[in-house]
Amino acid sequence: MSGCIIGWSHSRFGKLENDDLESLIADSAAEAIADAGLAPADIDAIYVGNFGGFEKQSFPASFALAADPALRFCPATRVENACATGSAAIHQGLNEVAAGKARFVLVVGAEKMTVAPGALIGDILLNAAYRKEEGETEGGFAGVFGQIAQRYFQAHGDHSAAMARIAAKNHKNGVENPYAQLRKDLDFEFCNTVSEKNPLVAGPLRRTDCSLVSDGAAAVVLTNIETALRRPKAIHFRAAAQVNDYLPMSRREIIAFEGCEEAWKKAHAGAGTSLDDLDFVETHDCFTIAELIEYEAMGLAAKGEGHRVIEEGWVEKDGRLPVNPSGGLKSKGHPIGATGVSMHALCALQLMGEAGGMQIAGAQTAGIYNMGGAAVANYVSILERIR
Repeated sequence: MSGCIIGWSHSRFGKLENDDLESLIADSAAEAIADAGLAPADIDAIYVGNFGGFEKQSFPASFALAADPALRFCPATRVENACATGSAAIHQGLNEVAAGKARFVLVVGAEKMTVAPGALIGDILLNAAYRKEEGETEGGFAGVFGQIAQRYFQAHGDHSAAMARIAAKNHKNGVENPYAQLRKDLDFEFCNTVSEKNPLVAGPLRRTDCSLVSDGAAAVVLTNIETALRRPKAIHFRAAAQVNDYLPMSRREIIAFEGCEEAWKKAHAGAGTSLDDLDFVETHDCFTIAELIEYEAMGLAAKGEGHRVIEEGWVEKDGRLPVNPSGGLKSKGHPIGATGVSMHALCALQLMGEAGGMQIAGAQTAGIYNMGGAAVANYVSILERIR
């Protein structure tokens, strides 16, 4: 799959009391179009990534038209694929460009989660699990990943300390992210200690092992390579791979994240790259156990050896392969529909050398892994700057 990002926008993530879903989508759309140096009338198609269910609004695609009157009558489509919704919307935009049906495609990812009460949020998120078997999981989706952590520990030993190191790394990185929900450097000792401020949430997962309930939006503008090379900036998709696995965890070796592994293999094959070619990775740390397993699935470590990756500093900002220099979902926040688009926008910012305190020096090639459910919908992008 080919195509380029030529403009982007990113709201602050967190509890945004002055924004509703409509304003988040419209504002991000307008900012991304302006960042691309386009007029709203230049946009040929719009895709809006939104998981939904948190508020009584399940038809948000046309909210993007509120960005400018010139967008009226532009085709706009909502896309949903659990926590990988944002990447799914980007793929639809890339398909539209590759088919020659559109020259400029706007993709917006947005979610307004905090309007729902806490208990209801947990139940809504379980819609990304297999309801027949997993729908009554205590603790909601945290409970699902708590079970995954327990099974991982049974197979490979208790690696709570490695998970705490992941949390501490991502919180430290998130301090430098102006869009992040929690810009606080929580050290290893705090993350590794069960306390009143860091209680157990589900299984071995502590509060610091869990991503945040968030509001927010991000947007990108896509076009073809030929057009992008005539624009002020162009971030090229060397690969954009999708792999889906079975929904029920009972049908899979859940601690292997096989769909994640296959998506990385497919992306590297398409891009002609290997892990050694990447300068940094943004990966889906909805829970710290997920990032730990993803180290193994992407090929940084053998099965059961992911703890070495964080213990030996390989994924720190100055390590051999920095992971989540943005702070990841753990610090940045996880407004479901926005997450995948956010990952792509922040990687584009890095590759342009404009990431400020988040910047990885000399970054030329980025990898992104965004997943829906428990490694069910798996998306990997490999990006490079070509202008």
